[in-house]
Amino acid sequence: MFHGVRPGRTVMPTVGLFIPCYIDQLYPQVGLATVGVLERYGMEVDYPPAQTCCGQPLANSGCAAYARPLAERFLRLFRDYEYVVAPSASCVSMVRHHYGEFLAERPGFEHLCGATFELCEFLVDVLGVARASGRFPHKVGLIDSCHGLRELRLGSGSERRVAGFHKVRALLTGLDGIELCRPRRPDECCGFGGTFAVSEEAVSCMMGSDRIADQEAAGAEIITGTDMSCLMHLDGLIRRARRPLRVKHIAEVLAESAQAEGERADGAALPSGGAA
Repeated sequence: MFHGVRPGRTVMPTVGLFIPCYIDQLYPQVGLATVGVLERYGMEVDYPPAQTCCGQPLANSGCAAYARPLAERFLRLFRDYEYVVAPSASCVSMVRHHYGEFLAERPGFEHLCGATFELCEFLVDVLGVARASGRFPHKVGLIDSCHGLRELRLGSGSERRVAGFHKVRALLTGLDGIELCRPRRPDECCGFGGTFAVSEEAVSCMMGSDRIADQEAAGAEIITGTDMSCLMHLDGLIRRARRPLRVKHIAEVLAESAQAEGERADGAALPSGGAA
């Protein structure tokens, strides 16, 4: 029995899947990879098709009146699920820490806050997955999103005097062949910050370029993380500078590692000399 699932349950709960708008529009493969990871760990996954943006961009820009109906829609669509999972630490942080401004008195709000998880957080804290299994023989650098690190506490953070931990890094250490690269400043902001990247373009790009240089110096071939928005920002800078780096969302890494492990096992089962 997975840790966190109700005792005595014989059927795993159905997970409500929330896909951020930028993943839906620009990186659909991340959404598909998320489904694959959840199903691999025994979850039934349901995608409510009426979902839209969580409202974070509007709220961060000071347009709270326009963010409210999006929060209300989110509550209507997801309040009846036992768990809600999203491949985005920033969107989960919006729901858990900032929806109170709009929904505090609404029925189902407290359940929604406690039931909404970022993908890696769900694997570790609800399903009790200490380390992921699979094969990913690459040099990988991990970028921490500020929301994931400092609002969801996916890691301890270098500024806090607590015992060090990192849920995402712990998952990755279980992958066969992976080499986790350690930059000098592992938890510094990438500079994206949503609308900050528009209003303070020069500063945003300098911060992102610093993070890329740090990862490159550490030997990374692939940069991964929990927020495709941060990775999108870095990918744009990487492409413009023509640097030999790639970005992959953590869901893609976990899904591809499982596929690689399965292909290796299938290959090992074949008779020597080729296909059966």
